[in-house]
Amino acid sequence: MDFLVGLSAGAPVSGLLLATILGIGLLGLYRWPAFVARNLLRPSGLVQRGAYHTLVTSGFVHADLAHLVFNAFTFWAFGFGLERQLGSAPFAGLYALGLLASSLATWVLHWRQPAYASLGASGAILAVLFASVVVNPGASIYILPLPVPIPAPWFALGYLAYSFVASSTHLGRVNHEAHIAGALAGLAFMAVRQPGSLAQALGALLA
Repeated sequence: MDFLVGLSAGAPVSGLLLATILGIGLLGLYRWPAFVARNLLRPSGLVQRGAYHTLVTSGFVHADLAHLVFNAFTFWAFGFGLERQLGSAPFAGLYALGLLASSLATWVLHWRQPAYASLGASGAILAVLFASVVVNPGASIYILPLPVPIPAPWFALGYLAYSFVASSTHLGRVNHEAHIAGALAGLAFMAVRQPGSLAQALGALLA
């Protein structure tokens, strides 16, 4: 308990979000699978069903344990520190923006595909990750199994490039469009919140 209190010190929104992501994720995977099915984001027919809540609730259910653990770990790695730097209210706004941007992009781009469904916190977490890159442009990111750190701005550009290519080629079953929307939402948030921050991050990239 002391560890959890210390972890969330100065970052109450991150602590609450992480607990919610893990709690709802585990509940849906192991106790209430019907809850996952009811909260999938299904763009086709969303208006007719009145399922607007799934634009939000789909961001808290996950496909499997690996999906949940990866998202929770990524959020833990970037969210707590970023909240302490931005403040709790702006951080909550950032997370909400990333979640809604990724869900709305999914809805707009896939509403003509009756079988399409999406779930997971990745879009919102990408907003957090990319905002963190802007706030801390001198940081490095470790990605296993690579043995060397990657400068955060280079990672951001590389990830966006990969996501655009993967989206255009329909690579895998990943919702790359949601990832792109979340990442761009994080960048847009920082551009408004801290004017000039994107230019500073780009300068760190070119230095």
